[in-house]
Amino acid sequence: MQVTTAPSTTPIPGQYWQWRGHKVYYVRAGEQQAQRPPLLLVHGFGASTDHWRKNITGLCQDFQVFAIDLLGFGRSAKPKLDYSGDLWRDQLHDFINEIIGQKAVLVGNSLGGYACLCVAAQYPDSAAGVVLLNSAGPFSIEKPTSEPEALQSQIQPPKKESGLQKLLGDGVKWMFQQPLAQFLLFQYVRQRWVIRQTLEKVYLDKSAITDQLVEEIYRPAYDAGAFDVFVSVFSTPQGEKVDVLLKQLTCPLLMLWGEGDPWMNARERSQKFRQCYPQLQEHFLSAGHCPHDEIPDQVNSLLRDWVLGSTR
Repeated sequence: MQVTTAPSTTPIPGQYWQWRGHKVYYVRAGEQQAQRPPLLLVHGFGASTDHWRKNITGLCQDFQVFAIDLLGFGRSAKPKLDYSGDLWRDQLHDFINEIIGQKAVLVGNSLGGYACLCVAAQYPDSAAGVVLLNSAGPFSIEKPTSEPEALQSQIQPPKKESGLQKLLGDGVKWMFQQPLAQFLLFQYVRQRWVIRQTLEKVYLDKSAITDQLVEEIYRPAYDAGAFDVFVSVFSTPQGEKVDVLLKQLTCPLLMLWGEGDPWMNARERSQKFRQCYPQLQEHFLSAGHCPHDEIPDQVNSLLRDWVLGSTR
């Protein structure tokens, strides 16, 4: 297998904030702008502030930019808790109040997008706008699932399934709820070669998959408590449904879709968002599950123009 060695992008040094007795890591870049809201960047499942390094450097000339490691991920603490949208919603809301000090535009990828939507819908005083990149989260009409989105495609049976397939699918889900199976699965998915293989499935541009990117996902998976976080994300209910949150939303919403995402049908999912929030703006991009990292210049430009035009 060919290994890509693109130029390294050095992450910006961060600092820690104490939240509910736990250390939370974040990065701050750029100066506060009088007429422009700050940005808060929130990563997806298994990622961290490092995943936004190209966006932080690309946007901090125009905005004050913050990126945060959700509790349980990256360099943040990994205590034994029930990890859910509600926990991360409260973490982001308190961070905006205590550290940023004014309304922010919440920008989230995948699981982080769902957490951002929870904040904007349920704590509207914190959000000047929301930008969702291939956002996760269940709609009411979907069969609920508690697996992290990075594993759903491998665990869930096909949509049109026979009785045998359904039985096998339910059996697989039951198996992954057993402690030994959870432990073995965790040992498997956190290996470097598995991380690289997963990224190759969800990035259209394979040159964006560098050794640095693999290492940034690999490293936190070996922190103390990482296994407990993994198990909790499997077993804790996700939180409020996306359609319910969208009906509560009052701020501007931008959707950026990587159309090459194998974990979600971007066009189909877009229609569900538009039905609940018709005034949203959206762009479909030639990228996979993480467009901000794969095509950062394009994402930064769209995000910059939208924030300047929609959130004043």
